[in-house]
Amino acid sequence: MKDILETIIKALVEDQEAVEINTVEGEKSIVYEVKVAEHDMGKIIGREGKIARSIRTLIKALAAKEQKRVTIEFIG
Repeated sequence: MKDILETIIKALVEDQEAVEINTVEGEKSIVYEVKVAEHDMGKIIGREGKIARSIRTLIKALAAKEQKRVTIEFIG
């Protein structure tokens, strides 16, 4: 899942070197902390949060197959 998330994020941003994804795992939950460059934050969030919502929906669907709960936090 982390690889897919990283591929999606890197495709959206200009500064691909600044992309960092930290994983915090629990028993049945995973939290991904996505850090991008400050100027790329708008590209990740999108208008009214539509891109961020789409990314979260996609990753949650993948996590459902593994019976896990996923939270994605975007940090600028």
